Amino acid sequence: MPKRQGDYIIHDDRFRALILGAHVPVERLWSEGRWVEGPVWFGDAGHLLWSDIPNDRIMRWTEGGGVTVFREPSNFANGHTRDLQGRLISCEHGGRRVTRTEWDGSLTVLADSYRGKRLNSPNDVVVAPDGAIWFTDPDYGILSDYEGHAAPRELDGCWLFRLEPESGDLAVMADDFAKPNGLAFSPDGARLYVADTGRSHDPDGPGHIRVFSLSGGGLADGHVFAAPDVGLADGFRCDRAGNLWTSAGDGIHCFAPDGALLERVLVPETVSNCAFGGPRLNRLFITATTSLYAVFLDTRGAGPH
Repeated sequence: MPKRQGDYIIHDDRFRALILGAHVPVERLWSEGRWVEGPVWFGDAGHLLWSDIPNDRIMRWTEGGGVTVFREPSNFANGHTRDLQGRLISCEHGGRRVTRTEWDGSLTVLADSYRGKRLNSPNDVVVAPDGAIWFTDPDYGILSDYEGHAAPRELDGCWLFRLEPESGDLAVMADDFAKPNGLAFSPDGARLYVADTGRSHDPDGPGHIRVFSLSGGGLADGHVFAAPDVGLADGFRCDRAGNLWTSAGDGIHCFAPDGALLERVLVPETVSNCAFGGPRLNRLFITATTSLYAVFLDTRGAGPH
């Protein structure tokens, strides 16, 4: 039977090795947003960036320095990551594009159309070990004026894309999602996890995470990996052991590489996404509805940042 300890519900004893104890709480760091998303850690700068989408801004948190505005307006930016050179890669609902922030602060448009048709509203993004940029393109940002600009969809569906940044070649890697959303690579880069949150607008739609093997530059062996039993898996990250930490309706759910639910980290607002950060990458930053939360763990995030 699941056991509650502080802000955690333990479903599998393997999880006990991943937390510091019931005495380590989930902390609220800020609560002045409308719908916050897309956290990304900059270890070399010592700060976290995340989106406050309806307020059209990117926020910045620094230990000891509090929260400031990083960019406003942000073109209704949503998900973020860093490329292999450490530059910020962002999905913009407002511009229906993926951009890169250069070191001088200027923006480079990496992708805004496919075969002459505008993208829907790029949502979340990750960078593969080979430097390729993978992003999801549901239509959330064009459904209303709340998180973007209401507009008709030009593409025939909501797809998963791979962008070669040097050549600019853009390819559809999967076209059978209802609303592709969060995505993350396993620590070794051999597997790609992608959420489908089609249930957000269709009660009978999908609400799960799929996993694929990378093979010959493409995807293979796709199947359902796991699904939160409360809410949806909007965004997620892996730790170094390959456990997947995903958003859910009641907090963060942690799934082992075999798909078993290990635990829940309880958060009092609906979670959208998360990212590992801090000097040791052992602090999980959580974006949830109006707020930014964080919790220290006894594991570290995968990746160099």
